[in-house]
Amino acid sequence: MSVTALDPRTALVVVDLQNGIVALPTAHPAADVVAKSATLADAFRAKGLPVVLVRVTGGAPGRTEGPQPSGSPAADWADLVPEMSPKDGDFVVTKQQWGAFYGTDLDLRLRRLGVTQVVLTGIATSIGVESTARSAHEHGYHVTVAVDAVTDMNAEAHANSVQRIFPRLGQTGTTAEIVELLG
Repeated sequence: MSVTALDPRTALVVVDLQNGIVALPTAHPAADVVAKSATLADAFRAKGLPVVLVRVTGGAPGRTEGPQPSGSPAADWADLVPEMSPKDGDFVVTKQQWGAFYGTDLDLRLRRLGVTQVVLTGIATSIGVESTARSAHEHGYHVTVAVDAVTDMNAEAHANSVQRIFPRLGQTGTTAEIVELLG
């Protein structure tokens, strides 16, 4: 469903726009995702709405058959990209899982602010963004994904999330549509 409305207490949640993730090869240019996320962050701040900057600093324990990183990441791997540097009133959530809710205080912080809806952006569409969207939906938040402010390392996975998963979890829209709804 296309985005039709934003709740009065909507938060922007920006997922994993950090040096190590943005540097990966993506289906759509990461620079565009960063720029559109920054546009949304500025629009949310201008309306006095919360901006949450999420970063990942590790992985959940457990077995996996997927590729695992080798060696140590660069010292600045988990640093947010300069365009997403926290401003006054923003808060940073550091996670160890794919999604931003499990093992963090994100839900508690949003509820204390009276937030009822989240708008999501970031990388990777089918991993961090989708996991966060699913969890937000399960926590009872209205979910909106800015589909032109997300990308993935895999074009097919990105398309699956955008076309099949996100519409079942909430609404989708472009950065311009969301900024327009902010008024």
